[in-house]
Formats: sequence, C-alpha cells, structure tokens
Amino acid sequence: MTLAMSWDEWHRHDGVALAGRVRRGEVTPAELAAQAAAAIARTNPALDAVLEVFEDVVADPLKDGMDPAGAFAGVPYLMKDLGPTLRGRRQEMGSLLMRGHVAAGDSFLTGRIRQAGLNIIGRTTTPEFGCCSSAENPAVCVTRNPWNTGFTTCGSSAGTAAMVAAGAVPLSHATDGGGSIRIPAGVNGNLGLKPSRGVLSVAPGLSDLSGLVSTQGCQSRTVRDTALFIDSCRGGAPGEFMPYWTPPEPYSELIRRDPKPLRIALSHEWGDYRAVPEFVAELERVGRLLEGLGHHVEWVVPEVDFRAAYAAQTTCYITNFAQTIAGLLRQKGLERPPADLVEPMNIRIWEAGINASYSERAAMQAVFNTASRAFGAFFEQWDILLTPITALPTPPLGTTEYLTLSNNPDVRDWFNNLWKFFAYTPLSNLCGIPGLSMPLGRQAHGLPLGIQAQTKQAGDGLLLQLAAQIERALDGQWNDGRLPGVHVTNAVS
Repeated sequence: MTLAMSWDEWHRHDGVALAGRVRRGEVTPAELAAQAAAAIARTNPALDAVLEVFEDVVADPLKDGMDPAGAFAGVPYLMKDLGPTLRGRRQEMGSLLMRGHVAAGDSFLTGRIRQAGLNIIGRTTTPEFGCCSSAENPAVCVTRNPWNTGFTTCGSSAGTAAMVAAGAVPLSHATDGGGSIRIPAGVNGNLGLKPSRGVLSVAPGLSDLSGLVSTQGCQSRTVRDTALFIDSCRGGAPGEFMPYWTPPEPYSELIRRDPKPLRIALSHEWGDYRAVPEFVAELERVGRLLEGLGHHVEWVVPEVDFRAAYAAQTTCYITNFAQTIAGLLRQKGLERPPADLVEPMNIRIWEAGINASYSERAAMQAVFNTASRAFGAFFEQWDILLTPITALPTPPLGTTEYLTLSNNPDVRDWFNNLWKFFAYTPLSNLCGIPGLSMPLGRQAHGLPLGIQAQTKQAGDGLLLQLAAQIERALDGQWNDGRLPGVHVTNAVS
C-alpha cells in the first residue's frame, strides 16, 4: 500500500496541520485514516495499546457520522475503551466481565467529537474499569511504554498515551478520575489536560454531580491540538446538573499570546507525601525556566488538610467504583462479581463500598467542600501551582502492588499506597479544577517526567496559554526533542 506521507512527514504533523492539508485538498480523510491504521500496525505489536481498529471507518471515514467540515477535517482519532460509548461498537472497559459488550448508542461527547471532524478509527486499552495505575492484566492486555517497553505507561488512559507518544495519531481520547489523563501523559511524554468541571460532558450515563470526580479529555503532542479539541467539544448536554461555561475567547486564539507575568508556586511536600529528590530537582529546573520567561516563582505548600482530603478521595473511589461494578452486574443478572471475570482488588472494592451509607458520603462531601475552599483560597494568592506528575519513579511492568491484580487484603491500604505514588493529581478532581501535564522533565531511568500545572476552576485557558509560551520558548521541542524507542519513524514494519 502506498501511503500519503513518509513516516518522518507524518510525525511532523499535528492534528491542526493535518486538517489544514485536508482543507487545501492535499490529502483526504481516507488517506489519513489509512496512514494512521498503518502506524498502529507498525507500533502496536510492541506496545499492545490498541484493542481494535475499525477497518470499515478506515475505508469510509463518513460511515459513523464524522463531519468532514469540522475543525479537525477528518483527522484520525482513537477512543479509550471506557467512558463515552460508540454506537454499535464494543466497549469492554478492560474487563473480562464485559468481553463482547456492544454499545447501543453514541454518548453526547462522542457526538461532539464526530462533529469536530475527528475520525474515530479504533479503541485503546485501559485497566479494568479504569481503576488502577497500569493496563496490565495478561488475560486482557499488557500495555508497554514506548520509551522503554519494560515499563508501564501508567493509567488509566494507557493505550492512548502509548499511541500518541509513538506517533501513530496526533491526539487521542482520555479520561481522568484522579490523574488518568495527566499521569500517563506525563510518563509517556505527551500533553494531558484534565479540564475543569463544566467543560466536557459525561452525559447521558452520568453528570458532574453523580460522576463527581471524573472528567473527559485528550492527550496530544501540541498545545494547539488540545486547545482546538476543547474549543470544538466543550459544552453540556440537555439536563445537566450544573452550568456549562464558555470562555470569553476560544483557546485556539488565546494561546497565541503569552500570559501576563504569573505568580507560580512550586510544591511537592503534600502532607505525608514527598517527591523523590530527582523529581524535586527537575521541578526546580522548570521553575528556573519559568523565571527566565518573566514569571515569579517560589516554593509554597498549600494550606490543605491533605490527610483528610485523601481519605475522602478514597471513600469516593471505593463507593463510586462499587456502584459502577454493581450496575454492570445488574446488566448481566449477577449478584456479585465472578472471581474468574473481575480482578481481585475490584471485587474487594465492591465488597467495601456497596453498602456505604449516606452518612459516609455526606462526611466525604464535607471534606470535599473544605479542601475545595482551601485550594480556592490558595489560588487567590497564586496563579499556578506546579508539581511533578508523580512522587515516585514509573515502575517496571509486573509491579503488582499498584494493580487491581494485587493480593493486598486491605482496600484502603491499597489506595493509600497508590496516593504515595500519585500524590499530586487526585485533588484537582476532588476540587473540579484543571490540571495540565507538560513533557518537561526526565526520570533517572530515561522515561519522561511530566510537570503538572494546576490553577483555579475555569482557568483552563491560562494553563494552555502558559504551555504555549513554554512550547514557543522550546521551539516546539518537548522532551528535549527526543523520541521514544518505539515510534513510527523507527519501528520495524
């Protein structure tokens, strides 16, 4: 098969650039889809990141309702196998329990994605129900990091992170209930924005009230792709429980200007959690970069009751996942999760959370409120809060303590161990504030290290504006211009 571009050329194009070529008549959406499918075939054997390519949509990009007049004009796109559904397509949620499950209709956001001109050509891997830190159950998938295939991509947007980093597609769908966009973006060298509440809808199955901490988004390799994705896909479905807001100008316009000089807080000493020294050094280095761009930078610790916040977040996770699993069991006429179809920790989470009381949830919500107000007060004094994306180095594959395959009998102890690793991302979900992982650092073992910027609710545009300023200062060379070992430009056909 003759492809429209060389692999070097394909890699140099982000989604905005590909859409521009389509509008100029230089390539067609079908040619882009064919190239993306070939890129997946070229990289996926080493990464195990894509579950399925929709060959019928590759052949006919209009088949499922993609609007070629949308902003992305037919750019290929992959959907995480969790969250928004695709009409008539399988959604198996990383679980043997859901093997073969076919969705009856498109979710609201799926429709927005299609209207944006993104051509959904396949689905990417996720851990079971998106619960743990790595898509790593050999019975389903073992997704590998393209920078070093002996390491995890982290999760839960595992396959998306690997495919964007490997250059197969310029951007791809991701979800985030505690860091699942930002963490895998950070350890795979991508950009990953978790938007504020009131940006991307989780309708019709959930709302921002019932989902509470979960949101949608994407990973990309350029700021303008993420900005255009948000511009094109934002907005609430009819019947939302809270207002959905629109910024005064599109982010695609805003990012063309540098932000004003900002007050930036560097931080990593959050309650019981500390980043390893190599990550602190990387954060400090990025702080100096930002000072060079004219920003004021200091070390600051937010005045937050971190222990109470993480305990409440743990209660939220246990009770939310228990109800998620219960809903799937009802669909199948089952009374409890079968041990041969559901991973051990998810069974224990169901057991721990299925009979939670309203009083437990009310106490949790009270802490959510207190923590949210504390972060709100912090962002009255500081524009940006900067942390490493994780506190600990990315583990090699097979590190079961972070997996829902773990044999840890204590659910809360298992979550507490997760927080030691993922110390800096979950509380933005609790507060509904935006967080952006930028590929600015490097771990001692060679994997990328994302540096996370957070700001007040509805400050998504400021995060993207700062990232665009950094991107220009780096001449677009995120990750110091390095490429991962598994990449479309160097993979063996």
